[in-house]
Amino acid sequence: MPTLQVRDLPEDVYIKLNMVANEENRSIAQQTVMLLKESLGLHSNNKLRRKALLNKLSKKKYPNTDNIDVVELIRKDRER
Repeated sequence: MPTLQVRDLPEDVYIKLNMVANEENRSIAQQTVMLLKESLGLHSNNKLRRKALLNKLSKKKYPNTDNIDVVELIRKDRER
């Protein structure tokens, strides 16, 4: 994995980064990676991913299961 070194980072940025990392229970390096991913659009929010998945599933067509005999399906599966 590549390494990134930042020189001449302003102290106020470092202090704020450290505070946010502590609030999120992450190291400064982990928090920096998360912030970079978010700002570059590479990290999607879990809620957004979940919402997109639910939307995709709601559009999917499923066969009608009203007339399916579940007991018969289990018997056939056991006979395999």
